[in-house]
Amino acid sequence: MSGNILRGDIPVGLFNGSRLMKLYLLENHIGGGVPSELESLAKLKILNLGDNNLRGKLPASLGNLTSLKRVIFSFNKIEGGIPDALARLTQLVSLGLALNKFSGAFPPSIYNISSLKFLSMFGPIPTTFSTIANLQHLAIVWNKMTEALANCTQLHTLLVNRNRLGSDLPTSITNLSTNLWKLDLGRNFISGTIPYDIGNLISLQKLRLSGELPSSLGNITRLEQLYFSSNSFEGAVPPSLGHCEYILYLWIGSNKLNGTIPQEIMQIQSLVYLNLSDNSLTGSLPKYIKPLERLCKLSVEHNKLSGQLPQVQGDCLSVENLYLQGNFFDGDIPNIKGLMGAKRLDFSNNNLSGSIPGYFANLEYLNLSINSFEGEVPTKGKFQNATVVTVFVNMGLCGGIKELKLKPCIVQAQPMETSYFSLSKKVSIGVSVGVALLLMVFIAYISLHWFIKIKNQQTSNPTSSALEVFHGKISYAYLRNATDGFSSSNLIGSGGFGTVFKAFLPIENKVVAVKVLNLHRRGAMKSFLTECESLKDEMISEYELMPNGSLDMWLHPEKVEEIRRPSRTLTLFERLNIAIDVISVLEYLHVYCHVSDFGIAQLLMKLDQESLFNQLSSAGV
Repeated sequence: MSGNILRGDIPVGLFNGSRLMKLYLLENHIGGGVPSELESLAKLKILNLGDNNLRGKLPASLGNLTSLKRVIFSFNKIEGGIPDALARLTQLVSLGLALNKFSGAFPPSIYNISSLKFLSMFGPIPTTFSTIANLQHLAIVWNKMTEALANCTQLHTLLVNRNRLGSDLPTSITNLSTNLWKLDLGRNFISGTIPYDIGNLISLQKLRLSGELPSSLGNITRLEQLYFSSNSFEGAVPPSLGHCEYILYLWIGSNKLNGTIPQEIMQIQSLVYLNLSDNSLTGSLPKYIKPLERLCKLSVEHNKLSGQLPQVQGDCLSVENLYLQGNFFDGDIPNIKGLMGAKRLDFSNNNLSGSIPGYFANLEYLNLSINSFEGEVPTKGKFQNATVVTVFVNMGLCGGIKELKLKPCIVQAQPMETSYFSLSKKVSIGVSVGVALLLMVFIAYISLHWFIKIKNQQTSNPTSSALEVFHGKISYAYLRNATDGFSSSNLIGSGGFGTVFKAFLPIENKVVAVKVLNLHRRGAMKSFLTECESLKDEMISEYELMPNGSLDMWLHPEKVEEIRRPSRTLTLFERLNIAIDVISVLEYLHVYCHVSDFGIAQLLMKLDQESLFNQLSSAGV
């Protein structure tokens, strides 16, 4: 019936169970006193009433339950003295009486119970305590320790926390049983040093103490748990701790330690938790950290560490928490993708810079505040949750979600700085551009030769009737008014066979380009007839106006009048893209397309199949 929040007194009806052997009522809210009627449970072997609200005194009648092997009354409010009658429990193995309000001395007669292995007690430890030769587990809470424990050669566990040891730790602690595997000396008033010979306790697996760290701790090679937190340790962390190759938990946080972090500690493969926080450690972390297969948590926050963050070699699936805040780390965040299991990272209050890696988006918690990061904050993954990601006091950051309250990012086209390119890159780009230009010249030559050949084979003119149906006719006077009498202010450009003007057509409410044929130029008529039918007396054609000018104007702006010159010049990559587009068009024309697949021929085919029959061609040359 443990842990059921039972209240009230222990019911009297329980005492009728004459065959009852085990009674567990721990971790409830049972009050009242310990009833003397318990003596009626003659066959009772286990009585556990710990962690309740029991008051009053222990009845002497408990000494009549001679079959008892385990008696637990710890964590109650029982008062008075402990009855000597408990010494009659000769089969007793475990006795828990600590953390009550007992008064008086602990009965020395209880120490004569040779079967006793587990004891939690109160009060001063008498010198006769060493007669409990088989004692394995001892909890001495809120007491004063003496040297009487030295002869307990079978002792496995010793809890001496919350005592008033004062000054130095007694040297007799080093004479304890070599079988001791757990020693808790935490939360005492040790102000001196820890005996060097504590390294003689070679079987220790769990150790909690305070004072100064001797190098002999490295002799306890079987140590699995070492707790030094929240004390006043001074000096350096002994590198000899690296000899404790089985250690799982190493807590040295909240002390006054100084010096650097020994490389030997960062190489203990068995480590699960490493806490060096809240000290005065200096120096830097190792440049490279090999994956610690079991390490789940690394805490070095609030020290005086500096330098760049270490790089992770290989994959480390186990690290979940990494706390480096409150130091002087600087530089960019290295590639730590190897921390594949990381969930919580705190790099705040350092001097870190650079951009925020995008792979941080999978973290459950990220704090990069009070640094010098720059660039745009990612918006994917956990970066969409301002309660998970904290980046305040980074003046160079921008963007991110609005809850982060960062300034917007300004996108600026930055000119290419060729000075940063190496000589090899310059040569590679030059060769590539040269090859591309030669290829373009070759394709242009082949295309021109093929075009002239095809033109000579085609029939001269399309039928008049078909073109009349397709093209709208606009009077010369209408176009003259639209161009302000073909004014030079509307002049767009001139070519080999004519001049192009800008014209506004009020009826259509649009701006177009008007090409006027130069009849005095040889070949102009033939060129013009290939585009459209003659417009009687005036040889004028109408096109859609292209306000951004011609490609030639953009490629050669130095040949254009300043008033018509483009607002900017094309970059190398834009010119390269234009060249690639031209090559792609020429490739299509000469390899894939049929001449009748596009243009005027395709549109006129529906109007006059016979007249256009001879204009169809096969695939490109």
